[in-house]
Amino acid sequence: MTRNDYGCSLFIDYTRKHRLKMKSKPKISETEWEIMRIVWMKHPVPAREILARLKAADASWHPKTMRTLLARLVQKKALGYEARGRLYVYSPLVNEQECLATASESFLDRFFGGSLKPMLAHFVGKQQLTKQEVEELRNLLNKAGEGKDKQPGRKSWKQ
Repeated sequence: MTRNDYGCSLFIDYTRKHRLKMKSKPKISETEWEIMRIVWMKHPVPAREILARLKAADASWHPKTMRTLLARLVQKKALGYEARGRLYVYSPLVNEQECLATASESFLDRFFGGSLKPMLAHFVGKQQLTKQEVEELRNLLNKAGEGKDKQPGRKSWKQ
């Protein structure tokens, strides 16, 4: 088995109505994300270094809590490990960008029915954006629309 055997990606049809699962994807909790970020940043990484980095960010981390979460991530096939004597060294079995994409899709589905437009409208309406941020968003949206078939009467994001 390789790292790519346990991706977090989903294949989605063009209508966004039917999702096809190609590989099992682990559901990673918010606390488990903290550990995964450390492992993605530097791997392979020994458990003691993971704990040191967690404690540097928040002194309340306990070794047993970390070991429990590492065991869960191994069980979920998000992490793999190698025993080197008394040292356990961890490596990711899932790609960070794929997991981020999966978490983003899950958020979009749960809160906005899978539609990007209401989500974007919500956040743009709730946040105080600078003129530069608005311009950056326009540029991103225009780039996303480039190369796609223009529909008659469809307006550009440029104003």
